[in-house]
Amino acid sequence: MDLRMTREDIDFRNEVREFFRTALPKDIRDKSLKGQRHSPDDMRRWHCILDDKGWVAPGWATEWGGTGWNPMWQYIFFEERQKAPAPDPLPMNINLIGPVLIAYGTEEQKNFFLPKVRRLDYWFAQGFSEPGAGSDLAALKTRAVRDGDHYVVNGSKMWTSTAHHANWIFALVRTNLDAKKQAGISYLLMDIKTPGITVRPTMMLDGQYHTNEVFFDNVRVPVKNLVGEENKGWDYAKFLLGHERLYNARIGVSKSRVSRAWELARLVNDGGQSLAENPRFREKLVSLEIDLKALEISNLRLASAMTKGHDTSGPLGTLLNIRGSEIQQASTELLMNIAGPAIYPNQPELVRAENVEPVGPEWAATAAPNYFITRAATIYGGAGEIQRNIMAKSVLGLK
Repeated sequence: MDLRMTREDIDFRNEVREFFRTALPKDIRDKSLKGQRHSPDDMRRWHCILDDKGWVAPGWATEWGGTGWNPMWQYIFFEERQKAPAPDPLPMNINLIGPVLIAYGTEEQKNFFLPKVRRLDYWFAQGFSEPGAGSDLAALKTRAVRDGDHYVVNGSKMWTSTAHHANWIFALVRTNLDAKKQAGISYLLMDIKTPGITVRPTMMLDGQYHTNEVFFDNVRVPVKNLVGEENKGWDYAKFLLGHERLYNARIGVSKSRVSRAWELARLVNDGGQSLAENPRFREKLVSLEIDLKALEISNLRLASAMTKGHDTSGPLGTLLNIRGSEIQQASTELLMNIAGPAIYPNQPELVRAENVEPVGPEWAATAAPNYFITRAATIYGGAGEIQRNIMAKSVLGLK
């Protein structure tokens, strides 16, 4: 397979790079570069900049604000955005709820929600996982009972990312107790301000709030907020989870971290020379670059095949997800190793408590938090163990 880019591909890459160079606000870029978290206001501002350009949702149908780009151009855009580095648009909005509404929503739902989804006027959370229903999502127990022109919802969700910022949530709920567990599930949209919905943030290992518990206590949801057909929610969830195969490896993010690692290693003194000159460090960093290049070539194979209309239903997308998440973890571990002991005094809460200045450089402050939160990369989007089971079945025929 010829993986060389055409002249048009190269011109497009240059156009994208120039856009991110000039349109990405400096304060947002600086936060991305330092590994700091972006505020909801940052995210809404960036969404609007991208939407004004028509680039916030490259994979959507053009009639709903998409670009019409082929898979190769989408891949180029994803990578350049992450290398800028610029924050990804909210995945729950752009990668998850948007494509499902376009594929299965009513015209009324699409006209009402999609413009607000693009500009982050509506911030969606994903209500899938539950206690006892994570990797085995079909075991979910949150119940929705039809009562006239409403559903009454009771149950709970957990690991619900950014629900503390969200004003809407899309959730899988059980509407038929008699069907097998993969059936009898429906897909509902709920306004988080609806009486009976409680959001309880969960502090993560990095000391910040990312995920939440969400509780539903006799929540009345209009039937018009059902997406698609009742009891077909499992089909929509499978469509959703397989929608962004080009995106899962997050190669641009890892490339940005590797580049940052070289830059920072040159600033760290290691026995009279820079850490970047240490042979053992260089071996570790170059080894990671080799793994990343192999992953990039595999991702290009998928993008090329999709662009040419070939069948891409095989295991390559799963492989990209597995290796991409592992390399993300390795890149954050490398940055933490570069920071060394300086990661510890750069905890803001300790600095305030002791009224002392950090003894380490500012960039070290985010090394450990980003390392800890990236431990989840091999879990969300499908746990690595489950992904390997899928590979074993599809490639080796194991049961």
